[in-house]
Amino acid sequence: MRLLPPVQIMAGSISLKIITRVTVLSLFFPAVLCNGAGLAEKIDSIISRESQKKGVFAINITDTSGNTIYTKKTHTPMTPASTMKLVTTAAAVHYLGADYEYVTTIGISPESNLVIIGSGDPLFGYDNYLQVLSKITTALKYHEISEVNDIIIDTGVFDDDRAHPNWPESQLNRWYACEVSGLNFNANCLEMTVTNKNGQVDIDIVPNTDFIKINNKVRIISSGRGAVGAYRIPGKINHLEVKGNVRDKQGPFKVAIQRPAGFFGYILAEHLLEKGINVKGKLLIINNRGKYNIDKLVEFRTPISECLAKANKISLSLSAEVLLKTIAAESNNGTNGSWEKGRELIHGYLRTLGVSEDEFYVDDGSGLSRKNRLSPYVLTAVLSDMYQSSGKEVFHNSLAIGGEDGTIAGYFRDDAYAGKIRGKTGYIAGVKSFAGIAECPEQDYFFSIIANNANGKSRKAINDIAKAIIDYYGKTRN
Repeated sequence: MRLLPPVQIMAGSISLKIITRVTVLSLFFPAVLCNGAGLAEKIDSIISRESQKKGVFAINITDTSGNTIYTKKTHTPMTPASTMKLVTTAAAVHYLGADYEYVTTIGISPESNLVIIGSGDPLFGYDNYLQVLSKITTALKYHEISEVNDIIIDTGVFDDDRAHPNWPESQLNRWYACEVSGLNFNANCLEMTVTNKNGQVDIDIVPNTDFIKINNKVRIISSGRGAVGAYRIPGKINHLEVKGNVRDKQGPFKVAIQRPAGFFGYILAEHLLEKGINVKGKLLIINNRGKYNIDKLVEFRTPISECLAKANKISLSLSAEVLLKTIAAESNNGTNGSWEKGRELIHGYLRTLGVSEDEFYVDDGSGLSRKNRLSPYVLTAVLSDMYQSSGKEVFHNSLAIGGEDGTIAGYFRDDAYAGKIRGKTGYIAGVKSFAGIAECPEQDYFFSIIANNANGKSRKAINDIAKAIIDYYGKTRN
């Protein structure tokens, strides 16, 4: 057992401590097409027009009958960015099924310990953290429980490797690189707003908790545009230095926290004390997936459909990483889900699609790691598999819709395209990608477009390629 430095809440004579137990070779191939010569010419002209002299485009377009429409470096593995989430979510549907649910259980033990058994649910407390706290408090009061001893949180559904080793260290305070825990809460982030109040800098955080310590280094300016950031202080857990300039207001913006289970347990303890329920003992974060003799108080359920949608529509990385670790845990009696085992299972899924092993490497579930590699063929193979699977509807509905929602709500807004393009975008520095489905009258088309060494014009080129599919096949052809 490894004991971490205690964190204390002082409420009268109450002392609450946190104790954590931790049990390629790229070849050039000219564009190839099965039909639609006009479409191929249009795509080639788009790439040429945007002067992508240094950028490398890899593209695959197929129809639902399996015909190849357009290829360019189709079998070349590329850095996919967030289009990796399509592979992760498809693998989750494949292994877990479209009806899978995350269940977080809260109960009381004979020793009066409040026990929370995490399921890894990425949406536990997401945008409704006060409702979660209120339901637990209400359940305790309903059972006439006015005092609890220890608060025990079991995170053993996943291993305790919460931050992927190949994520950029400088970005670990960003919402898209938040830690991944067997108990996640409020997307493992807080929301920060910095305000100039009569010449004084005010920093407001939501949820408001003493679990987070803040060093205020923000300066007030009288003119110009402000900018503020929150940065982790090396060697200090959940101790943030907030610095930059503020004229009137900056934020709200999200900041990823450390030790999500402790974040939840600490906030829960604060809330219980505020509502008149005494907390006598310690906060124990246990990573052993134990069996507990408890009287169940309340359950929180989240269907996989909501997790898929958050991953693919708004690119919530936490959701994708949890799905990867969940398929690993479910293959191991519901415990110790890891990136390594999840990677192994996703590789296995891709092999069932007949994809060559030299066309993919899955390092994480979200696409933040630059070690990920996917060919455009991998992505269209996954889209085709989901299109034909029993989970088609839940996967299809998880994709962002052009001109309507998600990361492509602001694109494809013209009547010719709105509602007809679904997919998942991707972006990290030097990489832009897009893969999805173009819905046309006679049949649908799967497309995958990855640009490495991308520049500022790459996104427009990618979007124009998707539009070209609709332009060419969007009308019923004789």
